Amino acid sequence: MIELDETPPAAATRQPRHRWLNWLGAAIGLGLIALLAWRLDWRQFAEVLQSARPEFVLATFLAITLEQVIRGWKWRQILTPVCDCRTSHLFGATMAGYLANLLVPLGLSPFVRSWLVARKQKISMSCVLATVAIDRLVDGLVFAGIVVVVVLAAIIPDPNGNIGLGLLLGAGSSAAAIVAVLFLLVHHKRRSASGIGILLALADRLPGRLAARARSLALAFADGIVWPQERWRGAAIVLASIVIKLFAASHLFWAGLAFGVVLEPLVYLALLAILGFIVILAHMARVPAGFVVGAVFSLGLFGVEDATALAMVTVVMAANMLAVAVFGGWGLWIHGVGLGDLGRRKVAADAGP
Repeated sequence: MIELDETPPAAATRQPRHRWLNWLGAAIGLGLIALLAWRLDWRQFAEVLQSARPEFVLATFLAITLEQVIRGWKWRQILTPVCDCRTSHLFGATMAGYLANLLVPLGLSPFVRSWLVARKQKISMSCVLATVAIDRLVDGLVFAGIVVVVVLAAIIPDPNGNIGLGLLLGAGSSAAAIVAVLFLLVHHKRRSASGIGILLALADRLPGRLAARARSLALAFADGIVWPQERWRGAAIVLASIVIKLFAASHLFWAGLAFGVVLEPLVYLALLAILGFIVILAHMARVPAGFVVGAVFSLGLFGVEDATALAMVTVVMAANMLAVAVFGGWGLWIHGVGLGDLGRRKVAADAGP
């Protein structure tokens, strides 16, 4: 019998290391924020922020919203072999997932939106979660392609080539990892159809009821590893992912127009590529405010002053939080769920296999 309040030796050795990494990431983040605060002319920042043109602030909000509507439509195409969902419901579920992640920043978004759709369609949450994984993997491949285009276009001020090389290495390793994951997913799908496979074998080694539930989860996840048979849907999924990235790049375009900043079109794709990797690295290193500091630094590469850059980032973040709050709450409402229902016990009770 295992006592619930005991910590295994391996976990005990990992906890101090994790705490050390958390403290290191926090120290780096605070140091970067302090550096930005020291460099910034706060009076100029306040003046720039007050000069924002409201029509372009609204355009930033609409661009963020429309991007997620297209994401909902794309997810609908992926889900076609599994169920017939309305784009509005998938958009609402996606925004509700973002809202949950905004309230509790623990990466709950994929699970919350999968739970909402599974609850609405009365299918397995694991099955829906697999389609979310495919959605993310397609986005990852498209992002890697955009990074290659940006580097080859040589639009990033990079005399030594270090930034370009880093982006290419990041894009190449990401694409290779995504292809490997896709291969493993297809392998799991095929093996599960015959009732065999590594995951099922591992599940069978678990004791009693736990083995049955783990096996059910693995089989349900395999059911969600799908791709539409219609070629036009497959092409539409990839095209939608490209359009989504273009909309994501347009956030800083519209926010820049609010302050009279206009850059070359490809520069916004370069900013998307640089910020994409900065956010990933900041998350892995547990560095707070990685997007804010990274965005100000990235905009500075293209001649945007710190005060204006921070004002642009502020508009993007405010528009994003407003969109998530408004449409995330609406998404919960159309799914018949309240904020109190997002508790771990409620989700676990309704999720099933």
